[in-house]
Order: sequence, then C-alpha cells, then structure tokens
Amino acid sequence: MPITTCVFDAYGTLFDVNAAAAQAAQEPAHAALAAIWPAIARDWRLKQLQYTWLRAVAGQHCDFWQVTQDGLDWAMEASGLADDATRARLLELYWELAAYAEVPAMLATLKERGLATAILSNGSPDMLDGAVASARIGNVLDAVLSVQSVGVFKPHDTVYDLVGQHFGCARSDVLFVSSNGWDAAGAAGYGFKTVWVNRAGEPMDRLYATPTHVMSDLTKIPELV
Repeated sequence: MPITTCVFDAYGTLFDVNAAAAQAAQEPAHAALAAIWPAIARDWRLKQLQYTWLRAVAGQHCDFWQVTQDGLDWAMEASGLADDATRARLLELYWELAAYAEVPAMLATLKERGLATAILSNGSPDMLDGAVASARIGNVLDAVLSVQSVGVFKPHDTVYDLVGQHFGCARSDVLFVSSNGWDAAGAAGYGFKTVWVNRAGEPMDRLYATPTHVMSDLTKIPELV
C-alpha cells in the first residue's frame, strides 16, 4: 500500500538539540560555555535519552521536561560548570530550538502532495507546542502527538499506536522518520516503514529490527512517497 502518513520524531530530527548550547555559548553572560558547549550538548542529550529508557523500564514515568532538566544537571556537573544563570538560559532556549534548514520546505512538499504529517515525540505537549511555534511549522503539520497521553516513553508500542488511533491508518501506510537509530528500529519492528536520519554517520544499532532507509538529512524524504 502507498504511504499516506509521514510521522517525525521531534528532537534531533526536526529540531536541532545542539542549538541551545551553541547559542548560549555565543552570549557574553555565558562565556564559560564557549570551550565546553559541545560536550554539554552531547552529554545533555545522552542523559536525557538514557533517563527516558530507564524510567520506561522501571515504570517510573515523568514529564519530558523533568528528564530534560535532569540530563542538563548531569551534563553541567560532568563538565564542572555550576552556574544557575547559565542553567536557566539553556533551559529557556530549549523551548525555542531551531529547526534544521531543510525542514520547512520538506514538510511543505509533503503537504502539497496530499500526505498527512505529524510529530510523534517523547516531548510534553507544551514543549512541543513551543518548538513548533518557534520554528513556524504548525501550518504544515496535521498533528503533534506526545507520549504524555499514554504515560510511557518510546520505543514502547503503545506510543506508536497513537499514530493509527489519530489518523485511522494501517501501520503499512506510515513512514516514520527519526534521527535516533533505536527509535527508527523500534518503529520498524512495530510495522512502520522507517527512515533513520543519520546526520553523524554513526554505526547501525544492533537491535531486533532495522530501519527501512538511512539518510544523512531530511531533504529527500518526499522522494520516498
């Protein structure tokens, strides 16, 4: 069956999770970030993801904003940075993450071709609303779906169920796109056609399923549908 619905992970896929640290590092008030912001950004994202997996396994779900703060606190301590003002600024900027350059045109092309488009994210609804508004892509999205409605983080199947529940489509109708190899694998195992956006050129995760496609960015997504 043809693809009718294109669903995207948010953080790291549509929105650049490194943008907050990169921007703050350019501000004089947060000059201490200048030499260490790449490590802060890397560790922040890693711990943010690890905490979602651990909470899912332990049955200790929380709002994604909590794991975002917890991940940043770990990253700052690991880099020896203790600055409440810098912490506050980084968290503030996380609500305004820049979209990758190709995102608006790519989504607009999908809509012009009559496809349904959506975000499916670990992010809480208010965080996602802020990012979508900041990137000005709300007009090319049909839905923004959050794990908050099911109380468990990806890659649990109940998260991917949200797509069919919202759009009334079959699993084979969906193209799911994520920059997280484990997320693309999880969605592939669920039954979606998937794209892993491997911007960093990382090795394939050794998991129970593999992505249908691997791309270096989102530019050619419309060619798949």
